[in-house]
Amino acid sequence: MQKIKKGDTVRVIAGKDLGKEGKVLSVDPKKDTVIVEGVNQRTKHVKPGAGNPAGGIITEEGPIHVSNVMYLHKGEATRIGFKFDGDKKVRYAKKTGDVID
Repeated sequence: MQKIKKGDTVRVIAGKDLGKEGKVLSVDPKKDTVIVEGVNQRTKHVKPGAGNPAGGIITEEGPIHVSNVMYLHKGEATRIGFKFDGDKKVRYAKKTGDVID
């Protein structure tokens, strides 16, 4: 089970985008990567086609390894743990102990 999920707000803790924050757009559990809004921008040359009739150069987010991001809880980076709330398994912020979902 992944600790970071789509829609979470994270902070980059390593690499060229150190300190940037953004929302997770997608998660690839097989490769242990996430795509974060506004982080790891790269340019891509696109040929004209039905979706983009003009073509040209576009910028898009690239994947970043999940170990290089940390979950943000109340504006503070924290680790995530799992615990049972009754009979339901939930994620919680280790720094505060608050249940996330």
